[in-house]
Amino acid sequence: MSDSAIRRAIAALRAGRPVRIDGSFPLAVLAVETATPEMLELLDPESAAPLLISGQRAAALGLANQRAAADPSLPVLIERSEWLDPAAAQALADPGLDFERGPVGPLKPLANNRIEEGRAALRLARAAGLLPAVWLVDPQGVAAEVSLSAIMAAMAGPEMRLAARARLPLEDLPETQIVVFRGSDDGQDHVALVVGSFGGKAPLVRLHSECLTGDVFGSLKCDCGPQLKEALRLIGEEGGGVLLYLRQEGRGIGLANKLRAYALQDRGLDTVDANLRLGFADDERDYAHAAAILRQLGIGDVRLLTNNPAKVEGLEAAGITVAERVAHHMAANPHNADYLATKSAKSGHLA
Repeated sequence: MSDSAIRRAIAALRAGRPVRIDGSFPLAVLAVETATPEMLELLDPESAAPLLISGQRAAALGLANQRAAADPSLPVLIERSEWLDPAAAQALADPGLDFERGPVGPLKPLANNRIEEGRAALRLARAAGLLPAVWLVDPQGVAAEVSLSAIMAAMAGPEMRLAARARLPLEDLPETQIVVFRGSDDGQDHVALVVGSFGGKAPLVRLHSECLTGDVFGSLKCDCGPQLKEALRLIGEEGGGVLLYLRQEGRGIGLANKLRAYALQDRGLDTVDANLRLGFADDERDYAHAAAILRQLGIGDVRLLTNNPAKVEGLEAAGITVAERVAHHMAANPHNADYLATKSAKSGHLA
């Protein structure tokens, strides 16, 4: 199964079309967020398709069984009933509606013997930037197909292919190249800024996750914009290094879901609890893309500019040696003080 099958499956889910996942127990899925009622009726004329949601979201709704409650990575299957129409499913999937809707149900969780296929389906939905909620429809006649093994392999160890590179003059920095790498798993473009020269030593490296609101618009809700600017300043001061700009908006949940998390934070939830209520882990990022890019650049040892121990662990698990962790702190402001405190208290960010 080629990498293009993964990209086609992601595109199909985004477009509101079904995808068949072949495994020990083949299934076909249709994303709740993008499916039209007409498409669902076409694929499920008997209104019998159950709803699959993440264990995190099921726990937030009080629907997780004992096993799923103990392991939030387990997907939870909910029986289709008169209570569970497309509008109700959308309301269940989107926690932004939790404070506006009335009760839905009763809802009945079902036994689920397709755990790995279900996990793969929700991984595809997350990779598509969608809420982790899908209808399980009849796989007969569904054209878009991807194998379970291909999904697991692509998500575990994506390949990064060099797509383009060019000189990029930047203010107050040594000569810099911008290099674009394309992921085999989802076709996303990730960027490496290669600044100056390293002189044969482990370069100073920053893994920076894309943040449209902070990096571009100067949002005060996070510290991403200042971190990006300070990282480039420090790399320039070193005479060289690498900044990886990774397409992992909102800790890997995507822009739309990040804004949903912002709305939940306005309701009083912190960053971690908002992500969990959305049906995601508190941090969905992994650093396999970053490690693959560094290997393509011929870098095996780094001095990592971060306060996040998960980045150190992620790179080292992927075969990159972190010779030193270099602290990277920004001053708090009234809008992000709670966000920074949550990163320290719940996400383990270091001083």
